Formats: sequence, structure tokens, C-alpha cells
Amino acid sequence: MVTALAFFSCALAGYLIGSVSFAILISKGIYKKDVRSLGSGNAGMTNMARNFGKKAAVLTLFGDAAKGAAAVMLGRLLFAALSPELDILYGAYVAGITVILGHMFPLYFGFKGGKGIATSAGVILSLSPVVGIILISIFLLFFKVSGMVSLGSVIGIGMYPVVTLVWSLCYSHRLPVYSTLCAVVISGLIVLMHRENIGRIRRGTEYKFKKEETEETPAEPGVKNQ
Repeated sequence: MVTALAFFSCALAGYLIGSVSFAILISKGIYKKDVRSLGSGNAGMTNMARNFGKKAAVLTLFGDAAKGAAAVMLGRLLFAALSPELDILYGAYVAGITVILGHMFPLYFGFKGGKGIATSAGVILSLSPVVGIILISIFLLFFKVSGMVSLGSVIGIGMYPVVTLVWSLCYSHRLPVYSTLCAVVISGLIVLMHRENIGRIRRGTEYKFKKEETEETPAEPGVKNQ
């Protein structure tokens, strides 16, 4: 009963933290527009960059990544307090998964959020900094080559279960099966949210970033990007 309460508390805390959408708060609070009504309609860093510029994107990135890390840390604390006989990684991963779900389907904003890349980066870095750095490196490599955030994101997060399993078996020796299964869940959620992007990548129509598009001048309202 106590263990079930620990899992539930971690899951609820993660979801409520994840439901705080920085893209929506920043776009409405500073620019007086809902980012979900512009560009791709996604409440995330990339759409913020397209429509409001680099500063808005950076603020969104740090906010979303920070909430991912905060949920993992809170999950550890709750699990340590409520179920001290078990490894705190159980609570950390549960909170990590639900904070991503909260970002994708935010309770406070009509269940319409983002795709979870920045939040998952915060989660992964907090769970395992080495794994996080490896995945970010993969993302940066494919983004630099292709100019597509979506391609780098999908490939990077797609490697998450593999990197987690190798790291757990070779170095951490902590809950390799559980950690890998949770990594599969997180990876699957992110890839699922990018299914339309994957279709556009296959057709060769996916949006590509250009240097001039990261300047501070906002995009024209109502212009739709792929």
C-alpha cells in the first residue's frame, strides 16, 4: 500500500509539473499571442523560435528542461520518503515519464501542449548526465547535417533505450531492465508525437532551420510552417 502511494505520488507530481507550459506562458505573457495558434501549432521551442525569435526559444528550452529535471528530483525525494526500502530510481523514472505526459497534454491548457523534446532532455540529464550528453551529441550531429530539429530529435531519442541499456550494464549496475523499459516508454512517446514530422521527412517536405530564421524578428502571424 505504501509503495503504491509512492508511485502514485511521483506520477501525480510529475504530471502537474509537466502541465506548466512555458511556451504558452511566454507567448501569451510577453507576446500576447498563443503560440499554438501560430506556425506548426506546437507549444515548444522550435515553434517559439520560428514565431518569436531566439530569446523566446531559449527561455522555453530552459523552462521545459528545468521542469523535467525538477520532476525527477521530486520523484527521488518522494520515493525516498514514502518507500525507502526501494531504489529511488523507481520514483525518478515514474515522475520523468509523467512530466513528459504533462507537457504533451497539459491539464492547465486544454490538454494541448508540445512534443516533449526539451522536457525529456531535462529528465534524461537528471537521471543520467552521461546518457543525456551522448544523446544530445547525437541530436546535434544530425541537426547540423540536416537542418531539421525533428530528425535530430527522433534519432537521438530513438537511441535512448540502447544507450541506457549499455550504460546500465557496463557502468551503473542499477536497475538495467527497469531503466531500459522506462527509456523505451519515453522514446516511444516522443517518436509517436513526431509521427507527422517523420512522414514529412520521408516525403522530403520537413521544415529546415536557416540561420536567418533564428533572429529576433517574429514571423508573420498566421504563416504556417511545415
